[in-house]
Amino acid sequence: MEENMITLTIDGKTVKAKPNTTILTAAREAGIDIPTLCFLKDINNAGDCRMCIVEVEGRRGFTTSCITAVAEGMVVHTNTPAVIEARKTVLDLILSNHHEDCLTCIRSGNCELQALARKYNVRKIRYTGEKIDHEVDDKSPSLVRDFNKCILCKRCVATCKKVQEIGAIDVAERGFNSCVSTVENKSINDVDCTFCGQCIESCPTGALHEKESTDELWAKIRDPETTVIVQTAPAVRAGLGEEFDLPIGTNVTGKMVSALKALGFDKVFDTNTGADFTIMEEANEFVERVTKGGVLPMMTSCCPAWVKFAEMNYPELLPHLSSCKSPHQMFGALLKTYYAEKEGLNPEKIYTVSVMPCVAKKFERSREEMKNKDGLYDVDNVITTRELARMIKEANIDFEKLEESTFDDPMGEATGAAAIFGVTGGVMEAALRTAQDTLTGKDNTAIEFKDVRGGAGIKRATVNVAGKDVRVVVASGLKNARKIMEEIKSGKADYDFVEIMACPGGCVVGGGQPIKSSKIRSEVDVRELRSEALYSIDEKSTLRKSHENPVLKKIYADYLGEAGGHKAHELLHTHYVAREKYDF
Repeated sequence: MEENMITLTIDGKTVKAKPNTTILTAAREAGIDIPTLCFLKDINNAGDCRMCIVEVEGRRGFTTSCITAVAEGMVVHTNTPAVIEARKTVLDLILSNHHEDCLTCIRSGNCELQALARKYNVRKIRYTGEKIDHEVDDKSPSLVRDFNKCILCKRCVATCKKVQEIGAIDVAERGFNSCVSTVENKSINDVDCTFCGQCIESCPTGALHEKESTDELWAKIRDPETTVIVQTAPAVRAGLGEEFDLPIGTNVTGKMVSALKALGFDKVFDTNTGADFTIMEEANEFVERVTKGGVLPMMTSCCPAWVKFAEMNYPELLPHLSSCKSPHQMFGALLKTYYAEKEGLNPEKIYTVSVMPCVAKKFERSREEMKNKDGLYDVDNVITTRELARMIKEANIDFEKLEESTFDDPMGEATGAAAIFGVTGGVMEAALRTAQDTLTGKDNTAIEFKDVRGGAGIKRATVNVAGKDVRVVVASGLKNARKIMEEIKSGKADYDFVEIMACPGGCVVGGGQPIKSSKIRSEVDVRELRSEALYSIDEKSTLRKSHENPVLKKIYADYLGEAGGHKAHELLHTHYVAREKYDF
């Protein structure tokens, strides 16, 4: 293998690289940093921003390192005075048409443009001229587009087109008027956007961010007449610590609960409990479809971005989706009915909040289908992992010094099966654990379905459940979802059960999670580290099957009746609607 390697010199250091490796990759693998803005590993390497320029001996001018392959004997210089000055010029030109409101920008302190300006000691703008003022698009319930902060790196465009194959945004106009826009410059709310938020995760600046809803939440927390109840998704505990400089994938469940209590929430519950209810209903629905000849394959419905994608692109296949609400919506419904009755609370005075790794959940909670028979929303507010971190900082809470505490009773109990909901394949695995016990009528000990684990975009497996071969497929990322849907639509698929998540890798890398720079994403598998945290929770759990949850058993016995019954359907199930699709 060694004899096929290419030898070159970068900043006086002998470096070996595989053929077709770019100078940028070879340098980073050798521990030599070359700055970038438009580069995003495996997604965008167009060479547009010119921040990664280097000098190569024997070549005139500068060479763009992110798109130039290494060559035998090549001699590269990454930090000559000429290169540094050219990079400063690039930054000057970007900043000349950039709104300089860093102090109030949502990405202040975690902005790649800001970091580079600081690194290259850019203190004033040498090039001043006309600036274009763009109207901020905040019509969507999930995300905000502020083109005044866009640097035309096109990382969001590449993510939407290449990773998700949606194409809701693209570059419009030419020259100085170039901008990232939508069809006919409509609001992102009115085009073929699923609100997955992966564009936010790829943006190096504050041009894209979640629709903030913390002001209303603070007001409710401070209102003595309102009972404010918060629930937290499994993936949040695997990401929140990163906002306080803890290692990627640190499980901060105990500190997170303490922080929520310190913020003033009246009750702190776990969305994992809701996930256990989802599995009970979903596994029951799957068993009924298999045994009674229902529509197969059945598809999971926990991910609102995926559901919106299906509604827009495959309305004829909507009967395949499970009718189950997502975990936080189920839990919200139970809080405003069962819990309200049990505690003697007026549902109209209960304000339910979900902390989610997802911006599409903001859209989901506002769907008309998510209202109960009294016209109350199951969930009143959704904040992202990032929003929670900002609230903790705003309250001057020292997160690292917090003592650990536990979720409140009586609805804080959850199983390991619920914890893995945040990972691609986790919903499938959790459902299969309960489905096999239901079909066999016994407590099976083989509960880890490792064929559906891992970061692959599509995972197919045949799983033996109660003597029956169940054909399953797990897809994450909407590009992969489209492949599976086309298989089903054409009649070529023979699956029984399908799990789909919109974000590649699942909720652990959702659009509301801590944002990682291009450099970190090049060096670290963020998905794997956060996933390991959730699998670790599952492995350490005493109860690892959703139907074993004692809280769940009690609520079914006292209030809901049987899984899939009339009361359960009324509160825990929903329906879907065909939506108009727009093409760019």
